[in-house]
Amino acid sequence: MQMGNCDPSSLDIVPAGDRACLIRWHGDGNPAKRVSALFRSIQSAKVSGVVDAVPGFETLLVYYDPCKIEWEELCVRLSGLEWKAGDDAPSRTIEIPVVYGGEYGPDLEIVAELAGVDTNRVIDMHTSATYVVYFLGFVPGFAYMGDLSEALRLPRMVKPRTRVPAGSVAIADRFTAVYPSESPGGWRLIGWTPVALYDIMRQPRPLLQPGDRVVFRSVSSEDARQWPTTGG
Repeated sequence: MQMGNCDPSSLDIVPAGDRACLIRWHGDGNPAKRVSALFRSIQSAKVSGVVDAVPGFETLLVYYDPCKIEWEELCVRLSGLEWKAGDDAPSRTIEIPVVYGGEYGPDLEIVAELAGVDTNRVIDMHTSATYVVYFLGFVPGFAYMGDLSEALRLPRMVKPRTRVPAGSVAIADRFTAVYPSESPGGWRLIGWTPVALYDIMRQPRPLLQPGDRVVFRSVSSEDARQWPTTGG
């Protein structure tokens, strides 16, 4: 089987060993959104011979069985799916309740100061957007979601915390995320959610998957205690 670069008009498909390929986009458009859309399309289409797909921010790694699908056919199928992929690809919308500020979001006031707005405006901006889960990384269940409004795109902290509580809702650069477990971290903490983002007793263990859409809802600490930990 001859393996070479596949170069349709909008993407490059290059071998990554003998059982995987790496897809990169070129040209205009947001590559992260295109990764997410193609990932969802691959899952929905269930292409014979495709074993798994692992999204990154600007690339998609696709594992396949060369005994079930030839390289040339794989390129054709992936290119066809990419052409069809779009915002109408299957996805879920998940609502996550957040208690903002105070002990739950110790960086909310500094975020407001750096953004040049008050804390209520920060909360409004964070809750008014619908975010796309681009990829998972850092620790199990940590979902990178974008895109934040321009005013909230602040750099990571110069000195990371040695301990960030599980459930902390945070922002950094163009992303927002929820820490699924206690860990060190340098993102700015603006709130907390009772929802478990990662559960070893759940299948799949991460609550959020690439391609999911997420909306955050501001709630009181009392309401948060009543919220199902499995998510809304």
